[in-house]
Amino acid sequence: MIAIFHSHHAWFFAIFFFCAALVLANLVHYVVFRILKRKEVQMSGMGWGLQQHLGHPARAIFFLTCLLLALPLVPLPRDLEQIIHQGFIMAMVAALGWFVVGCIYVLQTILLRKYDLSAADNVRARRIHTQFQVFRRMLITFVIVIDIGALLWTFNDPRIWHYGSGLLASAGIATLVLATAAKSTASNFLAGIQIALTEPIRIDDVVVVAGEWGKIEEITSAYVVVRIWDLRRLIVPLTYFIENSFANWTRESADILGTAFLYVDYSIPVEELRAQLDLIVHPSPLWDKKVCGLQVTNLSEHTMEIRCLMSSSNSSASFDLRCLVREKMTAWIQQNYPNAFPTTRFAALPDRAGSPQQGSLPPDSAPGPQQPPKQQSST
Repeated sequence: MIAIFHSHHAWFFAIFFFCAALVLANLVHYVVFRILKRKEVQMSGMGWGLQQHLGHPARAIFFLTCLLLALPLVPLPRDLEQIIHQGFIMAMVAALGWFVVGCIYVLQTILLRKYDLSAADNVRARRIHTQFQVFRRMLITFVIVIDIGALLWTFNDPRIWHYGSGLLASAGIATLVLATAAKSTASNFLAGIQIALTEPIRIDDVVVVAGEWGKIEEITSAYVVVRIWDLRRLIVPLTYFIENSFANWTRESADILGTAFLYVDYSIPVEELRAQLDLIVHPSPLWDKKVCGLQVTNLSEHTMEIRCLMSSSNSSASFDLRCLVREKMTAWIQQNYPNAFPTTRFAALPDRAGSPQQGSLPPDSAPGPQQPPKQQSST
C-alpha cells in the first residue's frame, strides 16, 4: 500500500509540477512579448513582427522546456524515459531552428523599414529589397541544413554523429552533385545570386519582357514574377534575365519620356499646336515639369508627323499623360481646324476629245446619270 501511495504521489507531483511550469512559461511568454511589443512601438512607431515571427516558436520552446523539466519527476521505465527524452530534445532542436528562421524574418523587417518601395525615388529601396530577398532564402536554407545536422547529433550513437558531421562536411560536394544532376535548378540558383549582386532587375522595376509591360513583383530562387498591367502574372526563369535582352525602364530612375504622335495636313499652323500642347501639359499633375515640346519629325506626300514629347515621374503617369495629350489635341484640332486632318486629294483631268484650251467637255459627255442601253426585241 505504501508503494502504491508513493507511486500515486509521484504521479500527482509530476503532473502538478508540469502544470505549474506550463502556466509559468505561458505567463513569462506573455509578459516578455508584451514588453517587447511596447518597446518596439516606442522605438520605431510600428512593429517589427516579433509576435508574428517569434511568438509561436518561442511558445514551443517554453512548452518543451517545461516537458523536459517535468520528465525526470515522472515514474517511467528507464528505456521509455530515454526514448521520450530523446524525442523532446529533437523537438527542441527543431523549435530552435524555427526560432532562428523567425529571427531572420524579424531582421529583414527591421532592415527594410527605412527603404520604402512606395517612395518617388525608390531605386535604392528596390536594390536593398531584391538583395535581401535572395540572401534571406540562402540563410534559411543554411539554417535548415545546420538544424538537420544538429538533429542527428542529438543521438548517442557515434555512427549517427558521423552522419551528422558528414552532412555538414559534404555540403560542397553535394552542391556539385546537385549542380550536375539538376543543371537548370543550379543555374537558376546561381543566376539569382548574380542578379542580387549585379542588379539587372530589382523589386518593383518596370520591365518589358516577351513583349509584355509589367513590374517585378517577386524574385524567388528559381523564377521571377512579373505583374503585367492587366493584373496577369508572367513567370520567367531567372536565367532569362541573364541570357536575354529585355527593357528595364527604371534601371537608374523612374523618370521617363513619353511621346504622342499626330498626323495632320500641311495647312495646320505648327506654332498654334505647340502653344496648345503647353496649355494641356503644364496644368496636369502627371507632368514632372521637366520636358514638354512639339516638333515636326517627318513629312510624307500626304501628312506631317508631329511628335509631342512630355516627361513624367514614372511610366504609369507617362502613359496617362500621353493618352491625355492625344485626346485633348485631337479635340482641339476638330474644333479649330477640322479640315487639317489627313485628306486625299483628287484632280480632274481634261478629256482628250475636248479642247484643252477651253477645258470643256462635249455635250454628249457631260456628267450625269447614264441611261441603260435599249434592248432590241427579237421577232
